[in-house]
Amino acid sequence: MSELQGLVLKNYNGYYYVQVGEVTYTCKVKGKMKQNRFSLATGDQVLLEPGEQKGACAYEGMIKKVLPRKNFLPRPIMANLDLFVVTFACATPDFSFLLADKLLALAELAQIPSILVLNKLDQAPAGLVDEVRAVYEPLGYKVFAISAQSGTGVAALREHLKGKICAFGGPSGVGKSSTINAIDSKVDLRTGEVSEKIGRGKHTTRFAQLLPFDEGYIADTPGFGNLLLEGMEQEQAVAAFREFAQYEGGCRFCPCSHTHEPVCGVKEAVAAGQIAASRYESYLAMLEEIRLLKEKEGRK
Repeated sequence: MSELQGLVLKNYNGYYYVQVGEVTYTCKVKGKMKQNRFSLATGDQVLLEPGEQKGACAYEGMIKKVLPRKNFLPRPIMANLDLFVVTFACATPDFSFLLADKLLALAELAQIPSILVLNKLDQAPAGLVDEVRAVYEPLGYKVFAISAQSGTGVAALREHLKGKICAFGGPSGVGKSSTINAIDSKVDLRTGEVSEKIGRGKHTTRFAQLLPFDEGYIADTPGFGNLLLEGMEQEQAVAAFREFAQYEGGCRFCPCSHTHEPVCGVKEAVAAGQIAASRYESYLAMLEEIRLLKEKEGRK
């Protein structure tokens, strides 16, 4: 039987839903793949062997092979992205520079282009949007300030996403699903308010799912309260902050951790205001988290 190539739209209850042309196949993984360690994520391109059609709209198949990826994002787990949309609210919950920098760092290491979206613009504290733009736009990260509820700024964001395979990532309750609904009303993702007790969304996305959108695909992903950096090394944390590279020539030591060394171009750039203090603080917080995780796991 001939093989077909398709795109994994989602993984749910042990089944993979694979888009082939206009048809979606409900697939399991072939036994030979199960005998070996394999990784299969939403966004993967796969080869499948179609099964017998069991109805007008019931197509089944067996996944035989995962094709090479152009990139892979470990948290949230996605593959082959053209763009990662780091999404936060201006308030309720409040914007977090540390969480934003963690998400941008993961995308940077995966070599996935990223943008920042600030939802709930109508609730923004005075000066917040300008402050965020001042930190991130000089680094090449576009910042879109929007209101999913009123539609402010949505058209510009929609145009930027056109034709791309995109994933929205961010904490619970920031309005990722609402933003996607505003971008394309045909999507109609379930949304919910933020719990006053826990400060995050009550009704949240449970799994990543790619949905057709304007010549491309768009995905909502599960939110989180915190984002741990399991498996990240100190050297990766350094590489994840793209602005450090141009100042590392001023470091006496190589490699330099940009923390305790007596002569450090990065620390000098922070003191001079050439690197945002919030970014450097996030870097230090990430290094400490990496150290504590290693200590907990008994790694050197």
